[in-house]
Amino acid sequence: MSVILSFHGNYVVEQVTFASSRLQLEGTLHVPSSIAGPRAAVVVVGPYASVKEHAPVQYATRLADEGHLALAFDCAHHGESAGEPRGLDEPLRKVADIRAAVDFLASRPEVDPAKLAVVGICDGAPEALRAGADDPRVRAVAAVAGHYRDHANDLGRVGGDELASGRLSVADAERRLADRLARGRAALAKFDESGEVDYLPVVDPVRSDVALPGSAAWEWYSSHAGRGLWRNRYAVMGDVAYLGFESLSAAKALQAPLLMVHGDHSSGADSARRHFDCVPHVDKRLLIEEGTSHYQYYDDPAVVDRAVASISRWFSTHW
Repeated sequence: MSVILSFHGNYVVEQVTFASSRLQLEGTLHVPSSIAGPRAAVVVVGPYASVKEHAPVQYATRLADEGHLALAFDCAHHGESAGEPRGLDEPLRKVADIRAAVDFLASRPEVDPAKLAVVGICDGAPEALRAGADDPRVRAVAAVAGHYRDHANDLGRVGGDELASGRLSVADAERRLADRLARGRAALAKFDESGEVDYLPVVDPVRSDVALPGSAAWEWYSSHAGRGLWRNRYAVMGDVAYLGFESLSAAKALQAPLLMVHGDHSSGADSARRHFDCVPHVDKRLLIEEGTSHYQYYDDPAVVDRAVASISRWFSTHW
């Protein structure tokens, strides 16, 4: 006997595949059980080097409870999706995957193609901005705890806890950033010459040369290592494309209504405001939540519930 819960779990999960630049991507589509006629649909894209079983599923399940079809998926080179080398994190490649996900949703009979939206979490937020700026089918964007891509925020990424606490100078952070780009270029040249892939950890409790330095990143990612097909490594060659990506131009080009949700204790609040100010005269809202830190937006039930409630209201007023 099947049971439909009163408030949560009112959706059916379907394992789906779709193509992005000839690569097969794997996802989970969350379809509201009470669906009647074409509905709004949302693509959910997660943080750096993450998989669909991390933050994306937290948002997709709740959005489905709110009546939206919601697609969580593994970007190319990650999780169950195709793509070699593994662990290659290139923002524009992920933007292409988001647009392929929009293609997939628009083809579904349950979906109203005039009601398509994108939710991006952490690094997924600037990628959602870029997808929303490039694809007129995206009718609304929600960016949550975004790691927006400008130079100051990239310094914060490589500086980690040390820069935030003042133990590392801005000049030293600049050197770290330059070193990371140099490693990426060397790794890319090595791959082009020999096909060999250089890897480094995504997180580490003490190392500063990893993708996401700092204790908070280590604690969250290491505690979620058993969820989905996730490995603690990334392809260093991807740093060339990663560090070449910026999102202020996407903010300036965005024409879809935008909701930005950010915690006052979350990193990159200044960058969030810079991006918000760049968005042209479209309907937009910056919601700064008090007492909320970055990783709470990944899977803290109360925080994610609150964020999804704001997102659902935002989307519902813009269809």
